[in-house]
Amino acid sequence: MTEVVRLSNVHKWFGDNHVLKGVDLTVQKGEIVAIIGQSGSGKSTALRCMDHLEIINEGEISVCGHTFGAETQRKDLKQLRQDVGIVFQSYNLFPHLTVEQNITLAPRSVRKLSKAKAKEIAQQVLQEVGLADKINFYPEQLSGGQQQRVAIARSLAMGPQLMLFDEVTSALDPQLTGEVLRVIEKLAAEGMTMVLVTHEMGFAMKVAHRIIFMHQGKIHEQGGADILRNPTTPELRQFVSNGL
Repeated sequence: MTEVVRLSNVHKWFGDNHVLKGVDLTVQKGEIVAIIGQSGSGKSTALRCMDHLEIINEGEISVCGHTFGAETQRKDLKQLRQDVGIVFQSYNLFPHLTVEQNITLAPRSVRKLSKAKAKEIAQQVLQEVGLADKINFYPEQLSGGQQQRVAIARSLAMGPQLMLFDEVTSALDPQLTGEVLRVIEKLAAEGMTMVLVTHEMGFAMKVAHRIIFMHQGKIHEQGGADILRNPTTPELRQFVSNGL
């Protein structure tokens, strides 16, 4: 199998706070990995390091063939950002742009696509997330779940090899959460490589090939859905009892 993500002895500090304490992780092509853990366990920081949104202090990261570390920071992030799509809890859509304009902005400015080709891609990715009829809407005209699906479509428009999702449903009510999770489930069925930071335990058990439980900046336990049914450490047992 092809390795898409590799974290080797990754450390990250924020001031005196040692957030990641020697994290080692690999993700294979087509694999879906869910990262769970308490707030402050380092799971979102680990995800952000994969897209070079956070610069690590020690160790090395390789993502889609791009390698970087504390001493070898990438100066040109354009190609990395084309290969990696990331979707956050907050949708980060431009309110003054239509759905189409939000989606076509990066393909036109970064990939230098023509307006017609970028619109064609926008139509395709909106179809993928079930929002083809919203192409001319503005974000304020959409529900939270629809805005999050547009954010996913915007990332897909760049043709990424890897999708990162950081608690993308935590700001949504249960019905809207279901809308977004169905889109992610569809991407999973189509073979997209994904790393998800999530608090949706049931969803993690359903779609993830591997679940990683982070605790105090380290990977504490990992495995298939069984680790949530039969945790082997007291820390994961307590986390599961609080979350399920």
